[in-house]
Amino acid sequence: MRKTDFANGEYYHIYNRGVDKRDVFEGVRDYERFLLSMDLLNDERNGLMGEWKDIKRSNPRAQLWEFPELSSRRNPRVEFSCYCINPNHYHFILKQLKKNGIKNFMHKISTSYTNYFNVKNDRSGSLFQGRFKAIHIDSNEYLLYLSAYVNKNHFIHGYKSGEWKYSSLPDYTGKRNGKICQKDVILGQFNNIKEYEKFMRENALYMKDKKELERYLIE
Repeated sequence: MRKTDFANGEYYHIYNRGVDKRDVFEGVRDYERFLLSMDLLNDERNGLMGEWKDIKRSNPRAQLWEFPELSSRRNPRVEFSCYCINPNHYHFILKQLKKNGIKNFMHKISTSYTNYFNVKNDRSGSLFQGRFKAIHIDSNEYLLYLSAYVNKNHFIHGYKSGEWKYSSLPDYTGKRNGKICQKDVILGQFNNIKEYEKFMRENALYMKDKKELERYLIE
C-alpha cells in the first residue's frame, strides 16, 4: 500500500528510476518522447497523444507549437512546478489538481513510455523500479528547497556542471520559455532570477557534498 494520500492543491515530490538502476533514457529521442508524454498525457481525456501521432504520421515535420488547439482543450490532472530527467531516473514536483490526478497521470506516463521503450529496444517487462515514489511537500520552505534539488539534480548527481535542457532549470533561469511548468509559486518568492539562481547554487553545492541527504531524497 502507498503511504502517501494525494490531496488536491497539495505539492508532491515524485520520482522513480530504472529497474536494476539501468538507464531508461538513452538518447535525445528518448528524452523528447518522455517530455512529450509529460505534456500530452496530462489531461483528463486519453486522446491527445493519439491525435498528435496522427498529425505526425501525415506530416513528420510538424511541431507541437504549431497546433495550439491541442493545448486549448486541455483539462490537466496535475500542475508541474519543476522536473529533471536524468539517464536512469527522473524527478517531478507536482501539484494535484483533480482527484486521483497524480496516480492516474503517473500510471499513464509510465505505461506509455515503457511501451515506447520496449518496442524501440525489442524488450519486454517492467522498465521502472516498481511504483513511483512520492513525498508530500508539507511546507513552503521544503518546496523551495526541493525546487533547487530538482532543478539542479543533473549537477548534484555529477553528470555535468552546465544547464541541462531536459529539466526545468533553463526555464527558471530565463534561458527558455517552456510551457510545462508553472514557475510563479517559486520565482514569486524571490526579488529576481539572479537571487533564485544564487539560492539554487548554494543549496545544490551543499546537497552535492551531503551523500546522506542525497540518499534521503532519492531512495
